[in-house]
Amino acid sequence: MPGNLLKNPNGDEDLEHWELIENGGDQWRTEDMPGDCGHAFNDESVTKYFSTSFELCLKRQMIDLLAEGYDPENLDFAQPAVTVEDWYCSRTDCGCIYKLTVSLLDENKEVITEFKSDEMTLDPDCDDCSWKKVSHTFTDYGPGLRFISFEHGGQDTKYWQGWFGVRVTGSSVTMDF
Repeated sequence: MPGNLLKNPNGDEDLEHWELIENGGDQWRTEDMPGDCGHAFNDESVTKYFSTSFELCLKRQMIDLLAEGYDPENLDFAQPAVTVEDWYCSRTDCGCIYKLTVSLLDENKEVITEFKSDEMTLDPDCDDCSWKKVSHTFTDYGPGLRFISFEHGGQDTKYWQGWFGVRVTGSSVTMDF
């Protein structure tokens, strides 16, 4: 079984494998690390990130666990821990808003349980806007897990045209049996 179930977690393949839910303003794009007014990332192997604009930008990836080779009976019996991780930051010249929602879904894509981060706002005038990690581990969620929905994004706080919104990279979804 693969480690990270998300495909293209850092933008190395532009927006491949991601469904754009909201694509406001100047829309999603990928940029090279650290980018204009950017911050260095703690892992030198990560060389790109996704960047949002002045209106809400959200993207999602739906993971089909059966298509990934997981056995339904094993999923139901073992109920493996599902750990999600995401990294976000703002530019040094413009604040941003960030949000993350991860849902564990049954065969009908109905929500079994869900994690929603608080809506995070970073302001370079008063915050350290370098890369921040959000993580959550799902356990004891019951039988029926077949899909995982990973959705994140945000926007800038000054409504500046261009890509001044939240930056995201290093996203991951892993299962621990």
